[in-house]
Amino acid sequence: MNDFYTNTYNPDVLSCLANLSNDEVFTPPNIVNKMLDMLPQELFSDPNTTFLDPATKSGVFLREIAKRLLVGLGNNIPDLQERIDHIFQNQLFGIAITEMTSLLTRRSVYCSKWPNGPYSITKFNNPEGNIRFKKTKHAWRGDKCAFCGAAKSEYDRDETLETHAYEFIHTTKPEGIFNMKFDVIIGNPPYQLGSNDDRATSRDKPIYNQFVEQAKKMNPRYLAMIIPSRWMASGLGLTEFRRVMLSDKHIRKLVDYPVAGDVFSGVEIKGGVCYFLWDRDNEGNCEVTNIRENNLVGPTSRHLGEFDVFVRDSRALGILHKAIANKETSITEILSVDKEFGWTSNFSGFNDKQSAGDIALYYNRKGKRLTGWINRTQVTKSAHLIDKWKVMVPQAGSDGGQKIPDPVLGTSFVVASPSVCTQTYLFFYVDSEAEANSINSYINTRFFRFLVSLRKITQHATRSTYTWVPQQKWDEPWTDEKLYAKYGITEDEIAFIESMIRPMELNGGNENDK
Repeated sequence: MNDFYTNTYNPDVLSCLANLSNDEVFTPPNIVNKMLDMLPQELFSDPNTTFLDPATKSGVFLREIAKRLLVGLGNNIPDLQERIDHIFQNQLFGIAITEMTSLLTRRSVYCSKWPNGPYSITKFNNPEGNIRFKKTKHAWRGDKCAFCGAAKSEYDRDETLETHAYEFIHTTKPEGIFNMKFDVIIGNPPYQLGSNDDRATSRDKPIYNQFVEQAKKMNPRYLAMIIPSRWMASGLGLTEFRRVMLSDKHIRKLVDYPVAGDVFSGVEIKGGVCYFLWDRDNEGNCEVTNIRENNLVGPTSRHLGEFDVFVRDSRALGILHKAIANKETSITEILSVDKEFGWTSNFSGFNDKQSAGDIALYYNRKGKRLTGWINRTQVTKSAHLIDKWKVMVPQAGSDGGQKIPDPVLGTSFVVASPSVCTQTYLFFYVDSEAEANSINSYINTRFFRFLVSLRKITQHATRSTYTWVPQQKWDEPWTDEKLYAKYGITEDEIAFIESMIRPMELNGGNENDK
């Protein structure tokens, strides 16, 4: 019994299980211990401290907590078996997300999937111990679950299948699950509920935010969770969650990994992952640490709510402050909205050859930029923009900073009037070719794309990601040298920008001339 919790195994079976899927990810033990290191260590010497993992999968959080308690309570409870019994029966609690993970967790924690059996290191009078799994049903209200928002068409399943109706978030009184309060709630919740439409990669519904919100309702002394970082700047339905998180002064530590593979080997999670420490009894600035390929920036004391989105790399703040100091008009004032002309990216109601009255329509198929033709009378939305000169930029471009230096945006190009496009492109609109060429030169600077990158956390550059880019005078070509001088960017700041942003060749000329 003693060896199981005091010796370090290599390889650790729970490390090997750390990358089974991209929404219910098993946490590597080394990350669990980094999260536990954020807590006051005296918690592990207190026989009254209680811990809850509300979404246990492998049992790694409870197991690593048990290791620390076994050491920390050595003087307080000298007898080993008495100490083990006290820890497992009075201090450690878990709610499994599936029946299988409940068995796995019990095996990891109690050394037996049946804690009332002969092989358990501590004896319970029931087959669950303090690690429970209750198969919960969704509460359908129309075609959605009233608790988690799951689609009835997708999750109203046969009794033999997993419902993914997680018990912790399918109740208005989570404190009633164990009928007790917890000092520490810690874990790695499920990340999303899949969508059954053809845009599943972008339309999957985040669910991790509900675990964070539910845990806060239980008012623990400390809350620590590892979740996707997408909430910092984007994410379907995460606007209010982001606002609350950024304004919450109880979040005292935040560790951010822009590349999820640095935490979960072999797993891709768009936008990376982070973990945080929420401290009920203390408020203040947050210690922010950014880690990429073992390169650590921070910890830096930050006010999380300085902006409406979170600037992940603290080194960027000085540059951003300079860029917005003059309160120049944002370039979004001359930027289209999503589906400006009303057509999705797969729109096909156009002609391959030009007929009388047709105007150019720009679209993309399999990564190739193409031109079709459509009659002007068929443009029923934003017709006032048809005769503008345009600089078009693909909405999808790069991978949200997964690899650096990053181009951030796809190749922009100038389009003469009259013209329209599908949802594939956003576009800047002006009255002349000279102005369009000036804007195009600006887009291709590292400075421009650096400011976009601060709000772009995934592949897609939506209109809001351009918010911090100031407008210029569109009567000259723009270069980084001009912009660095205008905004007082220092040599060190220039070096940082150019380490993060890949140079791009200017795609000069007018698309209609090609």
